[in-house]
Amino acid sequence: MEGMKNSSSAEERFDSELMQHFRGRDGECQSWAERHMSAEGNQYTVADESVLNMAQEQTFRRGFCSVRYGLAFILLLCNIFLVTQQLNLSITMPAMVNHTALNASTEGPPTDTRDNWNETLKEPKPAPLYDWNPKTQGLILSALNYGSLLAPIPTGYVAGVFGAKYVVGAGLFISSVLTLFTPLAADAGAILLLVLRIFQGIAQVMVSTGQYSIWVKWAPPMERSQLVTIALSGIPMGAFTIFAVGGVLCQTLGWPYVFYIFGGIGCACSFLWLLLVYEDPVNHPFISPTEKEYIVASLVEQGGSPGWSVPLKAMVKSLPLWAILVSSFTIYWRNYMSLTYTPTFMNSELQLNIRDSGIMTALPFLIGFPCLILGGQLVGFLLSRKILRLNTIRKLFTAIAVLIPTGLYVSLEWVRSSHSITLAFLLLAPIFRVLSEVGVLLNMVDIAPRYSAFLKGLSQVFSFLAGAISPTVSGYFINQDPEFGWRNVFFIAAAVDIAGLVIYLILGRAEVQDWASGQHSPTSQQA
Repeated sequence: MEGMKNSSSAEERFDSELMQHFRGRDGECQSWAERHMSAEGNQYTVADESVLNMAQEQTFRRGFCSVRYGLAFILLLCNIFLVTQQLNLSITMPAMVNHTALNASTEGPPTDTRDNWNETLKEPKPAPLYDWNPKTQGLILSALNYGSLLAPIPTGYVAGVFGAKYVVGAGLFISSVLTLFTPLAADAGAILLLVLRIFQGIAQVMVSTGQYSIWVKWAPPMERSQLVTIALSGIPMGAFTIFAVGGVLCQTLGWPYVFYIFGGIGCACSFLWLLLVYEDPVNHPFISPTEKEYIVASLVEQGGSPGWSVPLKAMVKSLPLWAILVSSFTIYWRNYMSLTYTPTFMNSELQLNIRDSGIMTALPFLIGFPCLILGGQLVGFLLSRKILRLNTIRKLFTAIAVLIPTGLYVSLEWVRSSHSITLAFLLLAPIFRVLSEVGVLLNMVDIAPRYSAFLKGLSQVFSFLAGAISPTVSGYFINQDPEFGWRNVFFIAAAVDIAGLVIYLILGRAEVQDWASGQHSPTSQQA
């Protein structure tokens, strides 16, 4: 009798949440709820659970042909061209400034190699050259981060309230238009280009932060890691694309065409997003009834949009949330150090020229693209087979993403005599690093799916803060002690990394928190 009473109570809670989830939706969604619930006097009972099991089995069988996977691939394209717009100025800057300034501001290998590099920068068509000194170049390159620091939290909040479709679409379109106008802004002066890049940073955060909230309504819990990592795999692919293609465009067509081509493609991609993407599966006109029912039923207990209320006090007291934020800071400390100084290390320690070090820097992004997708698929496999709990999976992948790269970077001090081993270590470390994307960096979707966009914005503030501090600290140690500077940089990054990992292993959780579920009792739902 007690078991029947508990079962009835659980069914009543499920029914209440189901009707609350559907309240305010269109008639189609109401009819879906009515078809799957039958009235018996004043009591409601859930329809045969085999409906959900059958829908789940059929949807898994469809795999990449489903609408939700199509959404992931559209986001993949958006992320590719967003990253090309983030990094385009890094690849075009040597071609935008006069060669005298370039030679005066860089250190490199012997003269013949440098002459070959300068030769590759000669455009067949006249292109403007600017007398920007290294300080001005640094300010322009950093301007994107100034804008990025201003936008993550407001963007995440707005995306959670109003939906991700228009936030992401508008952000990509604005960023693409500003990319098209970058050559004109450069002609008008460095100050105007600086302002343009600040606003472009704000627009790009709208895309990188807002996209997380779309999965609250589209990603079944068992598939969330696969779908999100497919979308995020566009980040390394975008970095590889701009590093590999940007130099060729500068050499053949001239540097302005880097902005024209990738800005134009970005505009087309934003139109594709606004045309094909819908806020939730209920309102999608072409989704199959089976897939729609499966997605809605699997998400029914998570609640919907956060509305205008964000439980800030509860967030401040949440130790699992702080574990994610601190880990985001420590992980991006090494990420920014690696991205900023790997070409310099290759140039000064391995005697590679700028062109070759750029190519070597791009290679890990190419390899990281499939690794990120495979990592997400592995998470889904481990969950679906119930081999490991989600909390264990997140911590395991985070530990791999921290410990292996840390060991490789620290070991560089002892293998510097072998250029091939050093180069192999530098290429392998970022590949393992991408596993953090399916570890701690995806964890905010687990603990608070309805606030995932807001929390992603909050974590990005910590990430950008690491990006502001890490290169500065690294540069200080390299300049202070040329002989042991690199060793000190790698050891400091290792200490920061390990500290963040320990905090996450102790405090990290993968269950929906009370303040995020809207319930008074703890929930064990895992995403």
